[in-house]
Formats: sequence, C-alpha cells, structure tokens
Amino acid sequence: MHRVVVTGMGVVTSLGHDLDTFWNNLMEGKSGVSQIESFDVTDYPTQIAASVKDFNPEAFMDRKDARKMDRFVQFAVAAGKAALEHSGLDIQRQSDPNRVGVSIGSGIGGLGTWEDQHNVLLEKGPKRVSPFFIPMMIANMASGQLSIMLGAKGPNTTPVTACATGSHAIGDSYKLIQRGDADVMICGGAEATIRPTGMAGFCAMRAMSTRNDEPEKASRPFDTGRDGFVMGEGAGILVLESLEHAQKRGANIIAEVIGYGLSGDAHHMTEPDPDGPARCMSMAIRDAGIQPEDVDYINAHGTSTPVGDRSETIAIKKALGDHAYKVAVSSTKSMTGHLLGAAGGVEAVICGLSLQNQMLAPTINLDNPDPECDLDYVPNVARKADLDVVMSNSFGFGGHNATVILKKFEQ
Repeated sequence: MHRVVVTGMGVVTSLGHDLDTFWNNLMEGKSGVSQIESFDVTDYPTQIAASVKDFNPEAFMDRKDARKMDRFVQFAVAAGKAALEHSGLDIQRQSDPNRVGVSIGSGIGGLGTWEDQHNVLLEKGPKRVSPFFIPMMIANMASGQLSIMLGAKGPNTTPVTACATGSHAIGDSYKLIQRGDADVMICGGAEATIRPTGMAGFCAMRAMSTRNDEPEKASRPFDTGRDGFVMGEGAGILVLESLEHAQKRGANIIAEVIGYGLSGDAHHMTEPDPDGPARCMSMAIRDAGIQPEDVDYINAHGTSTPVGDRSETIAIKKALGDHAYKVAVSSTKSMTGHLLGAAGGVEAVICGLSLQNQMLAPTINLDNPDPECDLDYVPNVARKADLDVVMSNSFGFGGHNATVILKKFEQ
C-alpha cells in the first residue's frame, strides 16, 4: 500500500484564478457572489451567483481548442495545467505517461453547450447542429481533454455524483495510487451551470437564496437567516503522487492523503439523512487509521440550506462524538458559492492550503447562529490554528456522500 501525497493544486473560482489570490481573498473573508450579468435574470427568483469573471481560456490553450470546449472543460484545463505547473512535474521526462492518470468529475457537464445547440436545433434545424455538440457536452471531456493535452495515458475516469463528485474523484484517485495502479493522478472537479436552464431548475426547486439585494450576504451557512445556497462555478484540481514517485523527483509535498470514505443515504432524492454522512466520515477516519479526536478541522459541505446545515451538524456529532464540540468547522461556500460537482475539488485545495499556512478560512455571514447548529464554525474571521489532520465533506443529491482526509506531511 503506497502512501499518497499532494504535490500540486490549481483553482478557477469567483475568488481568483490563482492560489495566492484565492487564498488571500478567503483569509480576508471576501464574498465572490454578485449579480448575474451573463444573461437576463429579470424573471428569476434568484438573480445572483458566484460567477467566474475575467477568465480568458486562451491564456491556457489555443483559441481553436477553446472553441471546441464547453466552459466547464475550459475551467478544468486551466486549473489542471496550473496544478501541474505548481507540482513541477514534467510528465514526459519524470514519469511513465502510462502511469499518470486523470479523474475530473462534473455534476452536470456541458449545460451551456446543450442550451446553445438546442436553440440552434429549434431555430435552424438539425443540419445546423454542431458536430462538436456531443464531444463538448459530455461530462468526461474535462478528463479527456486534459489527458490529451498533457499526454497522460494512465487511468482516466469521470465520476458523476452531484455535489459529491469532486471529492469522489480525489478519493478514487487516492485509492488508485495507494494500490499501485498509477503513480500520479490529476484529479478534482469542474462545473459551469450559471446558465438560464440551470438557474431555472434550481429556482423551481426553491433551493437557492433569493437575497438578491445583498449578494455578498446571501450565502450564510449555519445562520438563522439562511434561505438556500448560491450557485458557483469553476474548478479545483489536485496533483496526487505516490510518496516514492514524489520523493524520487524531489517534489515539494503539500500534504498527505490518508483517508477516504463514501456512503449512500438510501433515503430521498434531495433531502439528506444524517446517518449517511456520519457513516461516510467514520469510514474515512477508519481508513486513515486515526481516532475522531485526531481531526483538527472540517471543511463542511455547508451549503446554506436550512435542512442541509442542520443535517451535517447532526452527522458530525454522530461521527466525532464529544470531539465535535472541540473541532473547528467552516463552510467556505459562504465565499465561493456552491460549485456543485467542483465543490469537493476546490475545498480539498482549501484544506491543503490550510495545512500549508496553518490557518482556517472563516464561515462569513454567520451573524445569528442557528441554535440547532451549535459547533465552532469559525465565524466571520480567519483564525490561526495548529493543524495536523483536516477533513473535507461533500454530499450530493441522490444521497451520495464523500469524505477526504488530509494530513500534514511527515517523513
């Protein structure tokens, strides 16, 4: 069983397209939520989102290639290339490309491409639909396109488990390396669903905040005033390597992956059941070979929905027992919005940066804590901390749960 380490990270988010900008904005408690400007939202109950702005795909790829990619794939390629650069790994010279894999998930995939080409079909007929429609839309193209660009010929997969997707991609990649099926995995999630259909669908579910007059305050996990999540977009990608591979090339090691848990609620399409997430966290703790009291910080799923935040609080208490009241918990979705399938990737990056900087990102907008959410949610202000073991939770519609545990690296 090989030890697995994190050697590179990359992000594209509403809070920044590089690690330094992203981390600094998190530490300052900035919100990436604003009014939607990409289409007319006059008739939408929710008119706000954590949109990625000033993103130029041609900074990461040729214009010709960019035109053949949906926005979520562009995000994945940008964050993936940034993560690889951060790792310092030259795949062709320092690795066997056949043992370098890619696993980037997306909860929904190319929604923008689907909308655009459906409009073409209705307005101009089937002969005018682009031959690139299907290759641009399907969710596996984030992994596919990045592997092509990088020459990574190892395991290539795409989990699709709603909002647990990014964490499943990372956890599955960890296990591939641990059991010796790959030396390197480039993994995480990407999403781009701030589109008319995506917004309309979630509005119809009444799942999103309607605090349109105060966008920056709309995402408020664990607060009594929370009224739903805020849609985000972007990508979060990690480079995982076996410890032997990383040390052989003299890589800078950011953290070690030590645990992974996954479970199903078998309960309801959209309503969470605390037992499922609790079992997921407990599985990850067992897999890591640690005790609940060893966990120093949890990056919560914390979407800012009334039911979800209460359910996760109960689940943390079930999994950690009395230690739940001693562990720091924060929801960075209060700043990034909810990136759906990309959330787990971005939040794993945050966990890596937290270990690296020995700092906790806050839960902003936590002004009036829900009495039923009574843990230490690091309210409003970043905090110094002595961090050794950190946990990232991701839970998705359909009852999909994923937990990844990272540890400060020690020889």
